[in-house]
Amino acid sequence: MAEAPLNGLRVVEMGSLIAGPFCGQVLGDFGAEVIKLEDPKAGDPMRQWGRTKPKGHSPWWPVIGRNKTSVTLDLRAPEGREVARALIDTADVVVENFRPGTLEKWGMGYADLAKTNPGLVMARVSGFGQTGPYSHRAGYALIGEAMGGLRHITGEADRPPARAGISIGDSLAGLNAALGVMMALHARRRTGRGQVVDAAIYESVLTVMENLITEYDLSGYVRERSGAILPGIAPSNVYPTRSGELILIGANQDTLFKRLCDAMGRPELATDERYRDHAARGVNQTQLDATIGGWTVEHDIEHLLPLLEDAGLAVGRVYRAPDMLKDPQFAARESIVEVAHPVFGTVKMQNAFPRLSETPGGVRWPGPALGQHTDAVLRDVAKLSDETIAGLRAKGVI
Repeated sequence: MAEAPLNGLRVVEMGSLIAGPFCGQVLGDFGAEVIKLEDPKAGDPMRQWGRTKPKGHSPWWPVIGRNKTSVTLDLRAPEGREVARALIDTADVVVENFRPGTLEKWGMGYADLAKTNPGLVMARVSGFGQTGPYSHRAGYALIGEAMGGLRHITGEADRPPARAGISIGDSLAGLNAALGVMMALHARRRTGRGQVVDAAIYESVLTVMENLITEYDLSGYVRERSGAILPGIAPSNVYPTRSGELILIGANQDTLFKRLCDAMGRPELATDERYRDHAARGVNQTQLDATIGGWTVEHDIEHLLPLLEDAGLAVGRVYRAPDMLKDPQFAARESIVEVAHPVFGTVKMQNAFPRLSETPGGVRWPGPALGQHTDAVLRDVAKLSDETIAGLRAKGVI
């Protein structure tokens, strides 16, 4: 494997669950040395998460713990915080997602850490950010997704708001934090100083909400739930097929809509005053979707896909995990990789994205056993003696 772009970058990851650790996962995927600090008794709760427990182990942990080393350390104990400080003094980046104020209570706020490591970049991931009247509140993804506007517009119009099916708010916050770390490191090249990256879940959701705020500000329009469509953008929907699968078709531009009409054997629809331009199709969206669905349901998806692809249209299936594992596009680009695992033998998971042509990322190993690297890291990085390490273990600090 080519040298990864973040080789030589040392990250100390504190915190648990998804938002902070996903930031660490992204940095680790691209070569950073990520030292994950975990509670000695149970470790990160992600070690137990998952609807299924194949061979008694969580299928979550191999992914979010990948490319990291695991060091057990009780940060609530003064001795544990002293060891953490020794590790952080050698680090470029710290990632944490405790409730704001926790690190300050432990004497490990950014101002304290920067005294001995002025170039340190600290990524702080939380529900509401480090400032403001809500900063002290517990912040989970479902609250950030709702406050950031995503929940209200997700689902069918006649039902309560739905969720995305994943903790998308957490992942967006982790990704935002990783992006902020890269910006702060670039700034450090000029200034020599580190800084705090403050990634709030609700703001990380808000940043992908397109023109939701601006549209309301300028027109008073409040975007609502619209199910599988975007109001006024037609045709762009899922349609039934004779084989029972759904097919997605996007043909909302005039030229693409004409191609769809020709493929349907209904060229006259392209000049019908109800559908002849983007605005007209938006007004008559429901009727147009019914017409297209009436055509697709008469054909198997195996017939429709090549027909519409040959017409230059954006079409596809609604994929599940089994579909991804047998798809030739995923295979050709190695979008899913197989990684050796001490319990599972091998485990499949998503690769590292995005792709860099000269210094790509990758999955070097899956999430490690709890405390697997404690002795090596404390000895080689924190420069502790074997006797000191043994003493910390006897006290339950590691």
